[in-house]
Amino acid sequence: MYAFQKPSLTILASSLLLAKSAPLLYAAEPPPPDKPNIVFIFSDDHALRTIGAYNDSLHSTPNIDRLADQGMTFDQSFCTNSICCPSRASILTGKHSHKNGVIGNGARWNSNQFVFSRELKKAGYKTGLIGKWHLKGMPDDAFDYWNILSGAGGQGHYYNPDFINHKGESSRIEGYSTDVITDQALEWMKKSKSEGKPFMMMCQFKAPHIHRVPPPRHMNKYDGQTIPEPVNMFDNYKNRSPYAGKSWMEFKGMQEPILNIVPLAGQYNTSEHKFQFLGRMTNEQRSLYHRAYDPKNNEYRKNKRAGLYNDPITLEKYKYQRFIKDYLGCVSAIDDNVGRIMNWLEETGLAENTIVIYSSDQGFYTGEHGWNDKRWMYEESLKMPFIIRWPGVTQPNTRSQAMIQNIDYAPTFIEAAGGYIPDEIQGRSLTNILKGDVPADWRDAIYYHYYDDGAYNLPRFEGVRTAKHKLIHYYYPDEAWEMFDLEQDPNEMKSVYNDDKYSDVQALLHKKLAELRNEYDLPALNRESNQKKKPQRKRKNKKNAK
Repeated sequence: MYAFQKPSLTILASSLLLAKSAPLLYAAEPPPPDKPNIVFIFSDDHALRTIGAYNDSLHSTPNIDRLADQGMTFDQSFCTNSICCPSRASILTGKHSHKNGVIGNGARWNSNQFVFSRELKKAGYKTGLIGKWHLKGMPDDAFDYWNILSGAGGQGHYYNPDFINHKGESSRIEGYSTDVITDQALEWMKKSKSEGKPFMMMCQFKAPHIHRVPPPRHMNKYDGQTIPEPVNMFDNYKNRSPYAGKSWMEFKGMQEPILNIVPLAGQYNTSEHKFQFLGRMTNEQRSLYHRAYDPKNNEYRKNKRAGLYNDPITLEKYKYQRFIKDYLGCVSAIDDNVGRIMNWLEETGLAENTIVIYSSDQGFYTGEHGWNDKRWMYEESLKMPFIIRWPGVTQPNTRSQAMIQNIDYAPTFIEAAGGYIPDEIQGRSLTNILKGDVPADWRDAIYYHYYDDGAYNLPRFEGVRTAKHKLIHYYYPDEAWEMFDLEQDPNEMKSVYNDDKYSDVQALLHKKLAELRNEYDLPALNRESNQKKKPQRKRKNKKNAK
């Protein structure tokens, strides 16, 4: 499934002669490198409540949990901008969005800027990236090898995904995306191991991003179960800014095909956009899909005709169950493949000299506030998983409450590789924290900024979060403020901004926000629209119109 360039006959013949005449020593693999290998396993939109290693999880992830048992789990891990491209750019550069230029999903990626993987190459590492890239621009020479998902605006497809590699070659590989990406990552690591150099692999999955289609082995995994709903799923959006109640990411807006509620086989046109994902499948894959979903969909249609879903609350509860079961099915496939990678490292003897990280570009709302997306600065999308095992550095089964962000990944990787961390990086290396020693001057607050106004009818906003409180500043199109006491109100249901009881805290948060804006060199807030205005059509004069 993963094709390397075939060796020439001359090289093969020379190799055979050497094998016959030379001692066995020359045929042995080179000794393992002293520097640790780095395996970064990355998913898309993975909510913490669906990872067993995190508190209040509703789902078992035995392999991710095994990684946590062997290493350190960060409970206070946050992104800088909760949306796919900006988060990925912050990881690569160690900088906030306004510095790396990727403020939203439509922003162009400047491949000439500093990227941590180039520093690893200078430090003697072989570097590879396989899977979802999504940035608007190619990785270019930032990695020795890359093969990234193409199609669907860079999102890729769950079944029989398309790829484009560092040579500009395109391919389509039959199989389930998460499995296919892991197949390629393992093959690349096997080749890298034989060369004796330390390697860094970024294995990046599409899952569990929308449109969620699990592999056949997990399509029926949660049938017959009722997955618990979040306590604030039926939020009335009171006691906060008006923006929360105006967004377009509620379950009631999810269309049937997105929930895998589709007509029976042969009763739809795969050229229609909403059914194109089925058209990508092989006949066998499509048959397995219908075998899994047709009984559920027939029951749904029967109940719908009987009026069981006339009540909006009943329908929303049903949609939640369909959504969360497919979401968990995709997560289970991720967990399967985390296990494959960990097992291979153990079987090859590399586990004791390999840093393994599991993370995601951001968290996700799996029903909280009635939502199913990200972007907001509320906890579910602000937080991102970060679990790391570094043999000889992290202690098994430990947790950290240090506040970290995705801008910290790049300097951590560089320090692990023995490279040089440039001054332009805004994050800090986590190495001391991983050793159990949190620096005395470690951050006591994180800065967040979302720029992509218009999408999902969201505003533009920034904010600051400390260990106990959060301040959010909505500044476009209309100004509004929210503040939350995270100890008393962990679900963020009531803003306490301008509450006299919190006046001192509010003043401190405003001060901290100003300090972080200064520290990260933020420009003045942009209060102008980013949306392109459509040209006005000239109206014909009726008197002169023929």
